[in-house]
Amino acid sequence: MKHRKKLKKLSRPSDHRKALIKNLMRSLFEHGSIVTTLPKAKAVKPFVEKVITKGKSGTVHSRRYIYSYLGDRKLTNKVVDEISSKFKDRPGGYTRILKMGQRRGDASEVALLQILDE
Repeated sequence: MKHRKKLKKLSRPSDHRKALIKNLMRSLFEHGSIVTTLPKAKAVKPFVEKVITKGKSGTVHSRRYIYSYLGDRKLTNKVVDEISSKFKDRPGGYTRILKMGQRRGDASEVALLQILDE
């Protein structure tokens, strides 16, 4: 049964899935937007929202929490100082997913995942 199983498995083992989500988050925070498949975008969105929400406080604990997700000090500082500071008054909804159609090779649904600009 699949009761109370919120996480999408994405047809990958757990260590591969965690690495995939971490890499997608890093790319999103570095570039501001990424193009990926729709299921991957939907799977990474809650993690990105949590990290931005945690970064709004700007404490040492929040920086360490974000560092545990991203593994990069410069990127952690960018998230806390630049990205999260834009959303101080916003209670949530920092990202959006725009559907872009189907990929030519395998016809999988492609989406654009963006961090909103305030």
